[in-house]
Amino acid sequence: MESKLFTYIDATPPETAPGPLGGKTVVIQPNMSVRNWPTEAGSMALDNYVALEDATAIQHLRSAGATIKGSSRMSELGFGLKADTTSEIIRNGLTDIALVTDTLGEARMAGAAGEAFAFKPSYGILSRFGLIGLVPSMECYGMAARTLPEIAGALLAMTGADSRDPAMDETGTARVASELPPALKTPNAVRTLGVLKPAREQLAAPDADAFDATVSRLVRAGLEIREIELTDYPLVRTVHQVIGSVEASSSTGKYDSVRYGHRSDSGRNWNDMYIHSRGEAFGRLIKEYLFQGGYFQYENYDAFVGACRIRTRLIRESETALDGVDALLLPLKNGAARASKAEAAGDIYDAFAPTLLANLTGQPALALPESTGAPCGVQLIGKRLGDAQLLTVGQRLYDILTGGAPS
Repeated sequence: MESKLFTYIDATPPETAPGPLGGKTVVIQPNMSVRNWPTEAGSMALDNYVALEDATAIQHLRSAGATIKGSSRMSELGFGLKADTTSEIIRNGLTDIALVTDTLGEARMAGAAGEAFAFKPSYGILSRFGLIGLVPSMECYGMAARTLPEIAGALLAMTGADSRDPAMDETGTARVASELPPALKTPNAVRTLGVLKPAREQLAAPDADAFDATVSRLVRAGLEIREIELTDYPLVRTVHQVIGSVEASSSTGKYDSVRYGHRSDSGRNWNDMYIHSRGEAFGRLIKEYLFQGGYFQYENYDAFVGACRIRTRLIRESETALDGVDALLLPLKNGAARASKAEAAGDIYDAFAPTLLANLTGQPALALPESTGAPCGVQLIGKRLGDAQLLTVGQRLYDILTGGAPS
């Protein structure tokens, strides 16, 4: 069964085991495998594809007592937010928790727009087995919910080693799982934030003034604010686009229209069928992105190598920048650029410019509900594997900015 907001609704969900998420509903995207559910990832390249088994994350959620309610609508292969209905589902109270693939910052943007908290965990602590993605080294499950305890509960349920995902960090997973239960209980321990100066400088005057006003409120509440520089931050967008497009070009090679997906009727032979099918199956935005990846892969490989080197520096710089502060504070949105309206690769990167850093570095990132703070939104980035600490910082900021707890 489907609707305006859902591609699939499970009319008779199976009984779940009792657990910490008992009574909670979860809406996923149709690129997350649930056995016998349509799993088309918003693309004709996966037309009529039905998942053969549950993704590891789905198994974990059900074991914790959650009910998987259905699949939202999504952009093609999770690239951007055009056609995505997650924010509307959350805003209308149709689920407790929503899962959104976070490649550019989609989970954070969608969750915040739905007046929810939205979290991208550290890369490597959640198994991606059963997740149909586009950019393997940057994407992971993101989650949105009305409260941070719900985020923490879902994250704890979904963590766990999985040999089927070679990117899993077993030691890091165990560390995060051990730190999550006491998370959110000591928000007053948060003392110092680093404001990412180059991110703030990219804002136009009205948004910059509003962001500064939010920072001033935090100072009045007793938090220490330090300005943080990242030398390579102006290159984040370019680095993400070069590496991301190359990975996307490579990872979509498996969509050959032979085993599943759209198959063209215009091919005179197998090779023609393959070429025409791929041309017809992908939308214009994805094709543009794949063409860019092909260029950097075959015509300008030096640019790809250079981007990988800069990414390594950014990982090192951003971890060092967090020494001595509890989290980095930066805007969530970039002026008038709207993530849900972007239709070209350049427009998408304009809209998601403030959220790309965490996907490049693999660090956890948390967006507060859109009505919290400045119109440009507020997000936090923490040290890799410092997921529990970042949720605690988020609770502290939310309490200050909304008057939810004494400062």
